[in-house]
Amino acid sequence: QVQLVESGGGSVQPGGSLRLSCAASGFDFSRYRMRWYRQAPGKERELVAHITSAFGSTNYADSVKGRFTISRDNAKNTVYLRMNSLKPEDTAVYYCRLDRAGAGTYWGQGTQVTVSS
Repeated sequence: QVQLVESGGGSVQPGGSLRLSCAASGFDFSRYRMRWYRQAPGKERELVAHITSAFGSTNYADSVKGRFTISRDNAKNTVYLRMNSLKPEDTAVYYCRLDRAGAGTYWGQGTQVTVSS
């Protein structure tokens, strides 16, 4: 079955960096677009970034452009989110997401990122 397992979260000071990973299994990873979302306390879950399957084209929320980088390693069935210049407003639980047409939407369990001095 499909599994998405996020890791790499933690607590950092403003201006710091983290790299999140989402290890995928149970499907042909290289064929699917992957997305990172986040949800801050009391807020709706929001799309942070996505990466396509074939050419690895990327797109970002305006709030993270120039600071975050999404990438993928199809040999390792893993999608990454490199986060630089972190701000307190980046504090959230970060999730990866898979959409499979006709088969549903899948989420990982999430990884907490806390940015605080």
